Amino acid sequence: MRDNKFLRPVGLIAGALLLGACTVLPTVPSVMVLPGTGQSLESFRADDAYCREYAFVLNGGKTADQAARQSAVTSAAVGTAVGAAAGAAIGGNAQGAAVGAGAGLLMGSAVGTDTARSSAYGTQRQYDNAYIQCMYSKGHRVPVPGNVSYSKPVKAADVGIPPPPPGSPPPPPPR
Repeated sequence: MRDNKFLRPVGLIAGALLLGACTVLPTVPSVMVLPGTGQSLESFRADDAYCREYAFVLNGGKTADQAARQSAVTSAAVGTAVGAAAGAAIGGNAQGAAVGAGAGLLMGSAVGTDTARSSAYGTQRQYDNAYIQCMYSKGHRVPVPGNVSYSKPVKAADVGIPPPPPGSPPPPPPR
């Protein structure tokens, strides 16, 4: 009976951690792409559908949400197994294994939350990159952030590189 009193709170805490790790992630591109110059909206929509499928397949056929869930469950399962083994080794009985499994589940779930977030972010980023490449190759425009100007060449003095000291030897001749 004592085991049941201990495992119930552990299960509730682990469940709360797992639910806390659940987030709603986009299953569509999270970047903006505009129709190419002179291209119709119908052409853009057809290319958009094709490039979404292309990015999905290139990403292994899984969404960012699926990658996050898989990562969280894997971390919790590994933590539970390691905790049970450690608990059995330390306690030497079934009660020690149960306590270790509960502690492992808690730690695995906590670690799983961060790995799930990281996995989801990476998967979404790969999807977005593949989508952008596909849409760009179809002739559509991809806005770039920031103040990027390529109108004049960059000089060493513009980026803070000091000139060589006076009297220094000339550079070696080209080969």
